[in-house]
Amino acid sequence: MTKRLMNIMVIATASMWVLTGCNNSADTTGSADTATEPTVSDSSTPTNEIDWSLVASGQEPADLADYNYPFAHDSQNVRDYAEYFDVDNATAQHNLTVSMASNEALSKVLDQVNDSYISHELTDDKDMTLIIHTTPDITASSYNYVLAGDFAEGLVLPIEIKPDGKKGEGEVHGEVEE
Repeated sequence: MTKRLMNIMVIATASMWVLTGCNNSADTTGSADTATEPTVSDSSTPTNEIDWSLVASGQEPADLADYNYPFAHDSQNVRDYAEYFDVDNATAQHNLTVSMASNEALSKVLDQVNDSYISHELTDDKDMTLIIHTTPDITASSYNYVLAGDFAEGLVLPIEIKPDGKKGEGEVHGEVEE
């Protein structure tokens, strides 16, 4: 059941990425999104910084105390996620929702990193984070992206740019790592 759930999540995430990947519009109005100061990696001097103002959604963060998640707190999907990743149901409910909407933010960052993109991953712990691995020419930085799509509107997805050249453990650009 867990493998089936993960397959469904991968397919749904890929579908969301395809649907949102063509949106090149940028919202440069004031937003509640917050950026942190970029940090420079030790390996070389990066030449490209992410312009977080082009990534900002303009959405205000939601109040999680009364957020209406698309998954019921005690649904089978939430229970399976909680068991598989050893988190509580509230964290599982939040992470399932954010992970399925994460491509909204990912596509905006990928528009800027272009050929410097190596891989990305989502952490599955209490503080889910989208980590984007790039080549060393991109400046390391982090940002709290507020999701704007209807599915996860107002939820915050922390993003970290890591110019470490690391590939993920699964598929990268449709190819399985050796």
